[in-house]
Amino acid sequence: MEATSRKKNYTYFIGTDVSRNKLDHVVMKGTTVLFHREIKNNAEEITAFIQELKALTGFTVSKAVFAMEHTGIYCNHLLNCLKRVKANIVLEGALHIRNSLGNIRGKNDKIDARRIAEYAYKSRDHLRLWMPKRQVLVELANLSTIRTRLLSLQVAINVPLKEQSTFIKKGVAKSSVKLCSRSIEALKADIEEVNISIAKLIREDERLNQLMKIVTSVPCIGPITAVHLLVCTNEFRDINNPKKFACYAGVAPFLKSSGTVLGKARVSHMANKKMKSLLHICAMGSVKNVPEMKAYYLRKTEGEGKQKMLVLNAIRNKLILRIFACVNQDRSYQAVYLRSPTNEINSSSER
Repeated sequence: MEATSRKKNYTYFIGTDVSRNKLDHVVMKGTTVLFHREIKNNAEEITAFIQELKALTGFTVSKAVFAMEHTGIYCNHLLNCLKRVKANIVLEGALHIRNSLGNIRGKNDKIDARRIAEYAYKSRDHLRLWMPKRQVLVELANLSTIRTRLLSLQVAINVPLKEQSTFIKKGVAKSSVKLCSRSIEALKADIEEVNISIAKLIREDERLNQLMKIVTSVPCIGPITAVHLLVCTNEFRDINNPKKFACYAGVAPFLKSSGTVLGKARVSHMANKKMKSLLHICAMGSVKNVPEMKAYYLRKTEGEGKQKMLVLNAIRNKLILRIFACVNQDRSYQAVYLRSPTNEINSSSER
C-alpha cells in the first residue's frame, strides 16, 4: 500500500466495516450521520451503493472519503469499484483506528462502520490516502504467501515424522514415512514450482530485478528475505527510511520511563513477526559468516557481558541500515565503501 498525505476539505465521510460476505456502510456529512446501509460484498451491489451516494444533494466523489480497515483480500471488490470512480480511499489498520478513538465499549458491524467514519472525520486534516500497488508486486505477494503456506504444510508433515522415529518401532516409523512420501514429494515439487515462478516474475521486471540484486548483495540477506522486504515496503516506496522499517519489523527498542521509574528499552510486540523472524535468521548467519559481525558479537557478549538477544537485535538493525543505504543510493553493498566527490557535495548541501 502506497500512502500519500493530503490536506483537503472533505464533506462526506463513509466508513465501511468489511467482512467476507457483506459490507456495512455508515455515511456521515461532517459530524451528522445520514444513514447506514448493509450490502453484499460484490461488485454489483457496491456499484449500486456508489450510485446512491452520487444521488445525494451536494455529494461529489472528490469531496468524500471512503475509509475502511485493512482486511486483506476481502477489501478487493470495494477497492476496485472505488478506484474506477477515482475516490479518496483510506485503508488503515484496525488497531490504529481503535487506539485513535480513546476508550470504546461495545461492538457490532454497524458500530464499527460508524467508528471508522468518525476516525476519517477526526483525522481529515492528515489522512493517508491509499494508492494501489503495481500489479507485478501484487502477484509477487500472492506467490510469497502461497510459498509460506506450502512450507507450513511441509513442516507439519516432516517434523512429527522425525520426532516419532525415536519413540516408536522402526518398522512403524518407516511405514509412516512411506505413507506420507507422495505428499512430501508433491509439496517439494510445488514449492520448487513457486520458487521458479517468483524468480521469473522478478527477472522479467526491471525495477524488481534491480532491487533484488541490491538487497541480496548485502551479506547473509537471501532471496526469501529480499522478496518479503519488497512486498512489505512496496518496493521501498511506502517505507524508505531504515528507522521506520525497524519499527515495522519490531527490532527498534523503545524506552519506557516515568518520573523516577526508569525502565529498559524494549522492542514492541506490534510488528511484522514474519519479517522479524527472517531478519533474525539473517543476523544468526552473519554472526557465523561475516567476520566484522562475528567480532562485534563476541566483543559485546563476551567482552562487555551483553545479553545475546540484545546483541543479535543490534545486528538486525545493522543489516537494515546496510540494506536501506544500498537501496537509497542505488548501489550494491561494498565491504569498504568510499564516498564519491558527488556524494560528498550532496551530503554537505543537505546538512
